Amino acid sequence: MITIEDFSKIELRTGKVLEAKRIEGSNKLIVMKVDTGNEVRQIVAGIGKVYSPEELTGKTIVVITNLQPVKLMGVESQGMLLAASDDEGRLSILTTEREVKIGSKIK
Repeated sequence: MITIEDFSKIELRTGKVLEAKRIEGSNKLIVMKVDTGNEVRQIVAGIGKVYSPEELTGKTIVVITNLQPVKLMGVESQGMLLAASDDEGRLSILTTEREVKIGSKIK
């Protein structure tokens, strides 16, 4: 179990996917340029078996913006998108129900 203080350290914001493309040599990694309100970040996600880059472009998604950057297949990821997966392995990225300002903090 984590405390509310631990949870409050996670910075969740809305972001708009400006562009997305597959990482060459990977069948599941997609690199996206995501507008988080005050900057554009590069986020890499292993969702390429379920989503095409064309499906992602233009979507408003929920991202973690205060993770330490990591490299996946040599490509830096500066955050993480949130997604849900059920027992059958069906994946769905988290989006907003209504239009909200890009960079809005998730509370």
